[in-house]
Amino acid sequence: MTQSSACRRNTLPSTLSLWVLALSLPLPAMAEFRPLDDGAMSGVTGQAGVTIELETKLSIDRLSWTDEGSLNVNGLRLSGQNDTVLDNMKLTVDIAGDGEVLEHGFSEIARRADAGLLDPTDPDVADALAKYSVAGSFGKQFNSGDLVMHLGAIDYGDPASIDDYLQAVDFELAVESITASGTEGSATLFSDVLLQGYVGPTDLVIRNGGTSSRTLANGNQVSGSELQLDTHFEITNGSLNWDAADLLFVFNFAAVGIEGLQIHNRRGDDTVGHFGMASATAKLSRGTSAASGNDGLSIHEVEFRADIDMPVFKIGGTSIGNVQFTDFAITDTTMMVYGH
Repeated sequence: MTQSSACRRNTLPSTLSLWVLALSLPLPAMAEFRPLDDGAMSGVTGQAGVTIELETKLSIDRLSWTDEGSLNVNGLRLSGQNDTVLDNMKLTVDIAGDGEVLEHGFSEIARRADAGLLDPTDPDVADALAKYSVAGSFGKQFNSGDLVMHLGAIDYGDPASIDDYLQAVDFELAVESITASGTEGSATLFSDVLLQGYVGPTDLVIRNGGTSSRTLANGNQVSGSELQLDTHFEITNGSLNWDAADLLFVFNFAAVGIEGLQIHNRRGDDTVGHFGMASATAKLSRGTSAASGNDGLSIHEVEFRADIDMPVFKIGGTSIGNVQFTDFAITDTTMMVYGH
């Protein structure tokens, strides 16, 4: 094919411009460009991981799930306490090598204790040292190809203060109402929900199990590749109005109001290793139910541990006193979720 003279006129100046730019570079700069042979190229690797410093506010006017009727979450907001910016968060993202030890859970506490900044005889600190001291490093050991995300803080304050560490990231979650609606009208399930507290170390891991599978204790088959969630948190002040009955198994009545709600782990026999914070873990993957044969989303090995305080518990607008749960634990829980 013959190139037109117009194309030649456009190409020549561009080519000359590139040569002029290259020749105009100072010699020290040009000296930095060196060809690499195959051996040198094989030794080139990328950065060990990615760090994301994050601040944000999230608001959703309405979140709806519609089937024959609708379930609506109205006026949802996630922010820092007192409607400030949710900030001081640091997310590290790594794709693990085989046997690589990466930050996980309270591994930062173990690192500080090993450096002599924290008292190793403190039961929680001692537990962190035992749990997160791995292969001369601090964290958890992972397999090749695992995607590891750890949420912590940018600034933890005084490195010798456990309280500074635990309260480095504060949050506030508010929901105006949760309603159900249909042809007969609508009903308010919850209203005026407010939760304030602190986010502890939170880990999200996608385990690379390839095409493998395993069998749970209940016979369900689940994928060897799964998402694993581990988090610690504390609710220091919460309130809500519980407007409709038969929603949870704990109580079976309506017109309930809760004020001064606290969720932590400072009482009872299940406190060691949690630094006073509530904890939740879960694993999610593709699965097949042994009971029904249906394929769906398997949520398994779910665990929640906390102490729960409700100093103001109202029924019909009148307080009946203080309600507390000690060593509240949800364990051995498996769910298979699918459409019908």
